Amino acid sequence: MTREPKPALRWPRAILALALLAAPLAAHAGAQAEEALAPSVATVLSRAISDRPVPADYASRADVAAWIAEMSARLASRVPDGAERRDLVATVHYEAVRAGLDPQLVLAVMHHESGFKKYAVSSADARGYMQVMPFWTRLIGSAEHNLFHLRTNLRYGCVILRHYLDREGGDLTRALGRYNGSLGRSEYPNAVAAAMRRYEARSPAIPLSLGAAVPR
Repeated sequence: MTREPKPALRWPRAILALALLAAPLAAHAGAQAEEALAPSVATVLSRAISDRPVPADYASRADVAAWIAEMSARLASRVPDGAERRDLVATVHYEAVRAGLDPQLVLAVMHHESGFKKYAVSSADARGYMQVMPFWTRLIGSAEHNLFHLRTNLRYGCVILRHYLDREGGDLTRALGRYNGSLGRSEYPNAVAAAMRRYEARSPAIPLSLGAAVPR
């Protein structure tokens, strides 16, 4: 078991290294708490997670290509395969903007929730890149939704974080606390803020106003 030295950040316990193709990687992220959703809220969230693939030419579009290239280079040590990394970063940008979130925020959440491990599983059974709790598939999705699938995981994670942000009236600290299951504590929001600075881009992350639809 190894720990990457990041002296400027507070890190969760290291992810356990398991054999390839064996059980999913263990993560030590928090967990969203299951709460009853008003029918109207559940309907809105269900519509929001409806499948809409990343357009095939998205990563090459002039307004996002530079950011995707920059972030892909930064993640090379964590996701060695170039094609996989580019697909990951392009999907992060697309799903974040689609949900009205800063892509740098989503990268920072992934940094702390899973360490960019696709098959990460927490002790609370949160799954994948953004550590989504399985009960969300029952509340707003379908039992057939695979939370280890890249686009599915990021779609759920971004929609859930946007839901918490709206619920908290735009208070990002409280929204992140809800997302991580640590509402009322400052450690996780502070760590995410530090990670956002770590991934701060020279290229514009958001070519559109937050909340705007991604052009098709």
